[in-house]
Amino acid sequence: MDSVQVVPYNSIWQHLFLEEKKYLQSLLKEHSVNIEHIGSTAIPGLSAKPIIDILMVVKDSETIDEFTEELSALGYENEGERGVIGNRYFKKYNQFGEVSHHLHIYDEGSPHITRLISFREYLRNFNGERERYSQLKHHLALDFPANSNEYYQGKDSMIKEFEKKANKWYMNTKDIATNH
Repeated sequence: MDSVQVVPYNSIWQHLFLEEKKYLQSLLKEHSVNIEHIGSTAIPGLSAKPIIDILMVVKDSETIDEFTEELSALGYENEGERGVIGNRYFKKYNQFGEVSHHLHIYDEGSPHITRLISFREYLRNFNGERERYSQLKHHLALDFPANSNEYYQGKDSMIKEFEKKANKWYMNTKDIATNH
């Protein structure tokens, strides 16, 4: 089991994402539609495990299988679909053997893209919810410092609650933007 370390937000995370985005774009330029910074490190003010989550939207995730060696050369390990059909999931490790990046690859049009983006945008826009989530993460990290499974299970109900709220809010926000 992985250890759990939750730290205060650090603006360096955005720079680390942008660096990684350049590498990924150069490698997969004709296959990539969009690359987004997602997860807790993409939300200013939110405490997080210091792991950069990246969402890559591609035309066809099947073609990514051809680039596994190239991604491996960048330090990524293929973790397969991880229970989400159509997902390609990779982990990257730093020089200390710690996970530094998660790469989530989805086909253009996947509903998981909206789920991930709306969650990020919701917590960027609702300070009280962001603070609630941050506090829960700190408590869970203290309660389960050596058990990432318990940490993730402890966050699950709040994540589901926020995903529902986020999706509704995001769709309403998009509707308002397109109707004006």
